[in-house]
Amino acid sequence: MLPTASSKRRTFAARYFTRSKSLVMGEQNRSPGRPPGPPRPGPVLKAGWLKKQRSLMKNWQQRWFVLRGDQLFYYKDKDEGKPQGFISLQGTQVTELVPDPEDPGKHLFEISPGGAREREKVPANPEALLLMASSQRDMEDWVQAIRRVIWAPLGGGIFGQRLEDTVHHERKYGPRLAPLLVEQCVDFIRERGLTEEGLFRMPGQANLVRDLQDSFDCGEKPLFDSTTDVHTVASLLKLYLRELPEPVIPFARGLWSWLNK
Repeated sequence: MLPTASSKRRTFAARYFTRSKSLVMGEQNRSPGRPPGPPRPGPVLKAGWLKKQRSLMKNWQQRWFVLRGDQLFYYKDKDEGKPQGFISLQGTQVTELVPDPEDPGKHLFEISPGGAREREKVPANPEALLLMASSQRDMEDWVQAIRRVIWAPLGGGIFGQRLEDTVHHERKYGPRLAPLLVEQCVDFIRERGLTEEGLFRMPGQANLVRDLQDSFDCGEKPLFDSTTDVHTVASLLKLYLRELPEPVIPFARGLWSWLNK
């Protein structure tokens, strides 16, 4: 069956939400006489310019953001060594926001504590951090990278994740040679789509593909049923394979075969 608004995401997020009310380091509650300890640095997963909205003035500040481990740091300048602040992504939810028809051209997303909210809703959480990217593609890249950090420990974040990492995690629940998403899509296509005209050529329903992607990325395992469009499942499989950081046939092996022709 196709995924709907998910209470599981809210449950997961609430269970792992152990942070203070504020997302930003400079606004966290501190015990008197006890300085906060710096977060342990992790690998740099993504970096780039974003605009953040100041909570009081509602104006935009351009900052250099660095996603490192499960922390999102921001700097006043790209070459600064000390961050102005950071956001701990554990127990948060990242949400793309639908553009305001009266103010188009803004590519907005927010990081908020607690459970997931529908993408159609406007930012209403006073504790959320509102960010603006320079383009739709840039926003989608940031949302995907942050979502992967949030949900990967719970079995999600598989779109854009290395194939071996996904398989390694899923082997905790039984022997597996390919990710569950791939097995599920292939089984469904073999059962219902081998005689379908235009398979892998005709696109599926974009909104359903996106809903399925979000569900798998959030650690859910949505099932396909008799009402599921086979072209939607085929589009989902193509999207997963397209977003792998390295193709199924690795770069090194492909180059080696080409050099030895």
